[in-house]
This record gives sequence, C-alpha cells and structure tokens, in this order.
Amino acid sequence: MSRRSVMKALAASTVAVGVGTALGAQAAGALTPAAAAPGRGGAKLVPANRIGIQLFTLRDKVSSVGFRTVFEELSAMGYSEVEFAGYTQGDVGAITPAELRTLLDDNGLRAVGTHVSTTLLRDDLANQIDIAHTLGMPHLGTGNAPTNDATKEGYLAAAEEWNGWGEQVTAAGLKLYQHNHDGEFRFDPVDPSVRLYDVFYDHTDPDLVFLEMDIYWAYVGQHKYPGFEPVDYILRNPRRYPLLHLKDGKANEAAANGYDIIEFGAGDLPYQSFLSQLRTRGQHFGLYEQDNASSTAVPPHPLDSFGNAARSYDAIAGLRG
Repeated sequence: MSRRSVMKALAASTVAVGVGTALGAQAAGALTPAAAAPGRGGAKLVPANRIGIQLFTLRDKVSSVGFRTVFEELSAMGYSEVEFAGYTQGDVGAITPAELRTLLDDNGLRAVGTHVSTTLLRDDLANQIDIAHTLGMPHLGTGNAPTNDATKEGYLAAAEEWNGWGEQVTAAGLKLYQHNHDGEFRFDPVDPSVRLYDVFYDHTDPDLVFLEMDIYWAYVGQHKYPGFEPVDYILRNPRRYPLLHLKDGKANEAAANGYDIIEFGAGDLPYQSFLSQLRTRGQHFGLYEQDNASSTAVPPHPLDSFGNAARSYDAIAGLRG
C-alpha cells in the first residue's frame, strides 16, 4: 500500500481495536516519525492536502524515467500537489498536456502552478493559459525575476507589464504569480533606500499579480541586503501569497549566500516560527523544493532526489504549531 493509502485506511478505522489498532499505530508512527517527536504537539502547520513539490527538484527523474513514474512515486510518498517546471521528459519521449492531466488524475495529484519564462508570458500567453486550463492549474507563474533591469525604473516598467499580463490571466480565471530569488531584494543602485522587491510589490495590482515566496531565497536576500523580515511581506497581505516554496538552508558563514541548500528539516531556517505566524493556515500551498537535489556535485549532505523528497515530506508533515 502507498503511504497515502495507509493513512486513509488508518483514518477510516479509528474505532478498530485489538491487533488492528496496534498495527495501525505502528504504521502511522513509521510513516510520520516527525509527528511523534517530543514538543511537536499542536495543529499541523502545513495541512496534508497542501503539501506539494516543485518538479524542478526531480528534474533528473523526470528526464530519466518520465512523469508517469515520478507521479506514482510522489503519490506513494503522500504528496497531493505538484508545480511544473516544464512539460518535457527528456529521452522518455514527448508528452502532451492532456496526457499529463491523465497521469495526474490517475495518481490523485493536482497541479497548482507552473514556472514558465517571462518570454513565454510575453510572447505565448494565450497558449500558456490553455495549457494551464488543460492541466487544471489555478495558477500560472514564473521563476524569473520581474525584469533583468535591476533598477527602480526597470522594476516600475516591469510592474506595468505584469499588470497587463495579470489582466489577461485573471480574465481566464487564473492567478498570475512571480517567484523570487535573492536578487529581487537588492537595492536600487542609485538610491540605496529603495528595495526593488518593494517597488514591484507596491506597483503591481494585488488583484492581478500574486507572489510565490521562496522562503530560502528570501532569507538569502535578508543576508545579502538586510533590513527586512521575509514573513512580514506575507503578513501584510496573505492572499497575495497563494504559493510558498518550502526550501531549507543550512547556515554557512563561508558561503556568499549565508546558507547551503539542503533537504527540508535538515537546515537552520526557522520554519516552525515562520509558519506559526501565518494565521491563515491552509490558504497557502506549501511546495517543497530543493534546487540541488539533482546535482552531480558531492556536497556535505546526500543528494538523492526521490530520497530527499520522501524525507522532506515527512519533515513538512511533522511540523506542528
């Protein structure tokens, strides 16, 4: 049985007694060890039906074994949501959005968003909207910075363009979103009192342009360009952040970023405190991502994209307020 099947069976058998109860408790403990950890009482910080994964994390597996196997594995781990990072699967062969939708449905998964380039938003928006509809995604976004012009003027111009895209995406019944890295938090080179992320935040229409906070990269931004708390942006307007990237980092004073990316639960970012401040639990989709999980480099922690994903799911599911 898959993890999801076991958990559903346990939930449906709360009146079971004797051997069945003992086995059920043993299975639950084996599947979610973090939930039973001392001091972890309280409500789940990320509901099970909001735990997802950005497929960039598994790009090596998508390319080598294809979406079918990847979706089967993710469903068995317990994931409910996926965010796309392209619709190709390397040497496995071509696949259509309609075929992807069938694979999602067959494995009980839901696509909640996708990262396409700003070039596609500019030149191919109608087609990208059609793909989103086929896949059943409520969100259409990008992992790019709003613009490559890292100045106040550049970000003001980008905000105007994004508002235009947002009108078209909203008219199609979707939400347009932008995903940050650390560079968006830098200061204008002429006026160091102006943070570029603030320019984009303040000059995009909150009803047309939404944001996906990558929490790891926001903390890297804080390390490089101090003077803000990442969670404050979400608290200012929680509905602007329908998606969150749950990416962990291990503190490293020797690294320019201040942190090394690591699987969720093995790092130092204050996720329990961070997520506990979000009073609108369940409103945000929590998407695990590990940029380096498919790397061939030899870091101080193991890289195995399926293993990283399974352990990270357990760590996220075990977070308690």
